[in-house]
Amino acid sequence: MDIALDKVCALIRQARRYDVKEQGPTDVDSGSNPTDDNQIDVLEPTRDDATESEIRSFINGLNVDERANLVALVWVGRGDYEAAEWDEAVRLAQESVDTPTADYLLGIPNLPDLLDEGLAAFDLNCVDENAGAGV
Repeated sequence: MDIALDKVCALIRQARRYDVKEQGPTDVDSGSNPTDDNQIDVLEPTRDDATESEIRSFINGLNVDERANLVALVWVGRGDYEAAEWDEAVRLAQESVDTPTADYLLGIPNLPDLLDEGLAAFDLNCVDENAGAGV
């Protein structure tokens, strides 16, 4: 792979925080408070929540090869390609530039799980959740 494991792991951690956020409208008139709802409102996206923009900045800051590797890793994790077909998956990811990589990846349900599965296909994982590059 032409992307550092710590970068993939950092993206997985950040994408997990993004995945748990509610993406649809919420009931702003619920009358709930943090004590009563067990802090569940932290899962609601807010205007000042920078999670998505941080992920976009991180992905956009990667070079072309690293972005293609992320897409190919998702495809391997999803089962579209085997680990042995890595070069073909990367080549196709480099040719598929119709959608910006950040838009494409953020539009994939369960992105962090697919990245984890992709890493597992290469016998890699993010064992130490506190190590690696930050997003």
